[in-house]
Amino acid sequence: MLTPNHILLNVEIVTERLLLQPISIVYEDDIFKEFNEEITTYTYPCPARDISETRSFIEDSIAGMKNEKDLHCVILDKDTQEFLGCAGIHNINGKSPELGIWLKKSAHGNGYGLETIAALKKWADNNLEYEQLIYPVDKANIPSKRIPEKLSGKIAREFEQVNLSGRVLQIIEFRIPKN
Repeated sequence: MLTPNHILLNVEIVTERLLLQPISIVYEDDIFKEFNEEITTYTYPCPARDISETRSFIEDSIAGMKNEKDLHCVILDKDTQEFLGCAGIHNINGKSPELGIWLKKSAHGNGYGLETIAALKKWADNNLEYEQLIYPVDKANIPSKRIPEKLSGKIAREFEQVNLSGRVLQIIEFRIPKN
């Protein structure tokens, strides 16, 4: 459904408590500080060693949005504009786009993950042609595993993946059907 005139850099998704807006350099300090060793325990990427790596990630994310390949958002508290984390949809033009999310430690346990992923799924249902969304999660990341389960996701496969920190992840790949 995306057209050449569709600009992902202008996407804004509002939920009951959250505001998802395109990633920008404005958030480089927050991302650098919060995407740390503890947060990346169950993620493929590793923490940035210095701010220039975070800046490169943001620049690459913006390029992916300009090329309509990926949607990369920051997650903000709707009322206070506090930075809570990042989320996105990768390979948006494929049959099985992939969802991803991370939240800073102080935002854990508030249901923001489910609220964010549900909002991204709704946006995808309304704006993308796809068969299913992929949601990969480490088996030990119980709170994150609950997200696709609550969105009718079914386990499609399980595999090991070595992340960029050298940790072996036990990945469960959920497939969430389009509504």
